[in-house]
Amino acid sequence: MKDRVRETLFDLLGNTLRGGMALDLFAGTGALGFEALSRGANRAVFVERHFPTADVLRRSAKGLGVTDRCDVRSGDVLLWGKRMPELPGSAPWIVFVSPPWSFFAERSADLLSLIDAVRGAAPAGSWVVVESDTSFAAELLPEAAAWRSRAMPPAVLHLLRT
Repeated sequence: MKDRVRETLFDLLGNTLRGGMALDLFAGTGALGFEALSRGANRAVFVERHFPTADVLRRSAKGLGVTDRCDVRSGDVLLWGKRMPELPGSAPWIVFVSPPWSFFAERSADLLSLIDAVRGAAPAGSWVVVESDTSFAAELLPEAAAWRSRAMPPAVLHLLRT
C-alpha cells in the first residue's frame, strides 16, 4: 500500500484502532500492522506466505520492542476462506486485506471467500479494509451494499464496519 493511501486509511479509521487487534493479511513488510500498533491497537497478527519475509517481520517486531504484541504466521492466508483459524475475539479487529492486485483476477474466488470468512468471524465493531486496484468490481464483495469505497487511483479502499 502506497504511503499516501496508508495515511488516508489511518485518518479514516481514526481512534477506532485503540484497544483492537490488527490482522495484517498479505503482510509483506508489516507496515499496516505495525502502524496499527503505533496508533493504539493492542495486538497485531501478521500473515505472510513467503517464509523469509515472515522471518523479517519477526525481526522487525523484536527491533521495535513489540514481540509480546505480535503474532507472525507463515502460510497461505487464502486458506482461511476454507477454515478460519482461532483468533482472539475479545476486542474488535481491524483487518487489512491488501493482496497483490493480480489476485483479484487470478484468485478471485479464493480472495472473496477469505474476505467473507474474515467478515463473518470478526467481532461486532470490527473494520474490514480491502485495498484493490480500480479494475476490481466492488459489487463482488460480500454484502456489497454495506461497504464504503474510496478511490485513490490506482488504488481503491473498500471499508466495512461489522
